[in-house]
Amino acid sequence: MSATVTRVMTRRPKPELGRRLLGFYTGLVIIYTMVPIAVMIVFSFNLAPNGHVALKWLGFTLDAYRHAFGIEDLTGALINSLVVGVGSACISIILGTPLALALTRYNFRAKTTTDIVIFADIAAPAVVVGASLLSLFLELNIPRGLITILIAHVAFNVAFAVVVIRARMTGLDRSLDRAAADLGATPWVAFWTVTMPLILPGIVGAGLLGFAMSIDDLIITNFVAGQTLTFPLWVYGATKIGTPPQVFVLSTFIFAAGVALAVINSLINRRLERRNRG
Repeated sequence: MSATVTRVMTRRPKPELGRRLLGFYTGLVIIYTMVPIAVMIVFSFNLAPNGHVALKWLGFTLDAYRHAFGIEDLTGALINSLVVGVGSACISIILGTPLALALTRYNFRAKTTTDIVIFADIAAPAVVVGASLLSLFLELNIPRGLITILIAHVAFNVAFAVVVIRARMTGLDRSLDRAAADLGATPWVAFWTVTMPLILPGIVGAGLLGFAMSIDDLIITNFVAGQTLTFPLWVYGATKIGTPPQVFVLSTFIFAAGVALAVINSLINRRLERRNRG
């Protein structure tokens, strides 16, 4: 009798219907998200006799990869996107980290107003943001180009950086800063030796999010770019006359780089969490 009871107690409970449905739903979302990317990667190896992508399998080739940077305008547009993406991500982190720290740890009169402005920036339609920035640049007589694109991308990336970094700071224990102060650390030293390592995953995540949003932006960039082309603008223009296979190749490179950065970020987060537990 006792042996039977022991076997019943040691059996694992069967998964509930809700858990199964959640797993099934999650799988569908992943498939729905990844299928277009998989199609892009597969057809980047497809033959393109007339120099344009054909969504019909004509044969395997590596020609597009051998001449990935063969279209000068497309390569230049990709470089512009990378410069703006990295620059806007870095500037957004530099501006957003002190603001997130202030909103998390201090109370001041304009705190509520600042929160409203941040979330209004996130919720504002891209057309509205692009049109308002265009009006500002025209009013100030600023020539549109790479600099105005960078300013525009920083304008919408800062709000996301503040939200991500602030979420990381919310759960931090303030007693750690007090302990550092008791040991003789100045506020600046305490920030770099205690707070910064703890919020680093949030800062890296905010930077990756800002870079992804910047390199992907089309609507706002179209308002403020002038004659300067970024990768999304070039691709959008190319779709009207035919997309060359190099677009799929470079997009595959960007996707692979994004996956690599996400994996590296995950590994860094796990290492920092283990170190903090230790």
